[in-house]
Amino acid sequence: MKKLIHLSVAAVLVLVSSLVARAQQPQSAAVTPAPQPHDSSKWEKAIAAFEAQDKTNPPPKDALLFIGSSTIVRWKTLAQDYAEHKVINRGFGGSQIADSVNFADRIIIPYAPRAVFLRAGGNDLNAGKSVEQVFNDYKAFVAKIQGKLPETDIFFIGLSPSIARWKQADKEKELNSHVQGYIAGKPHLKYIETYDMVLGADGKPREDLFVEDKLHFNAEGNKLLAEKVRPYLPK
Repeated sequence: MKKLIHLSVAAVLVLVSSLVARAQQPQSAAVTPAPQPHDSSKWEKAIAAFEAQDKTNPPPKDALLFIGSSTIVRWKTLAQDYAEHKVINRGFGGSQIADSVNFADRIIIPYAPRAVFLRAGGNDLNAGKSVEQVFNDYKAFVAKIQGKLPETDIFFIGLSPSIARWKQADKEKELNSHVQGYIAGKPHLKYIETYDMVLGADGKPREDLFVEDKLHFNAEGNKLLAEKVRPYLPK
């Protein structure tokens, strides 16, 4: 009986020692999967159309280039709004900031613009990207442009909420804040605030500024946007 007890105690001690030794072994760090490259292939047709247009009607150098998603695409009065400037519109609707990064070598860099105005990020958030991911895409955009055009000014036209995507308004505001903080004190980086311009007395987006889908600006909304951007145009 005593022998059996001794054997049991010894077995317990061995088990405890094994568990302690295992606990003291360094744990392998969790492996975070590398982010997958953003697939921009669905915009190839739109970019190829810009390139074909460039061959027949080359855009001017030292112009103001506006790029981004549907807000830029649907800004049909852009050239008239800033008639005193050379303006290039390279918006492609539904795009994300990462798409503008991927196509910069084809529809930004060759034009050697004086300034680049980026309005994008809302589609990114709507697609499920986090604020941090979208902010990182913005920084990648800046790095891409500054790597080839270090003297070109880059303006981020801040996001403003819409009725259709009101649920992501806080995320849009957070992204704006991230960008504002990042550009502080950095040469050639500017931020244009537009968040509050669409809000009514109730703090919600005004219906009279949007088309039927409650997402995109109508003519009145574009007028407000044009006036917000105007003070930042080169003198």
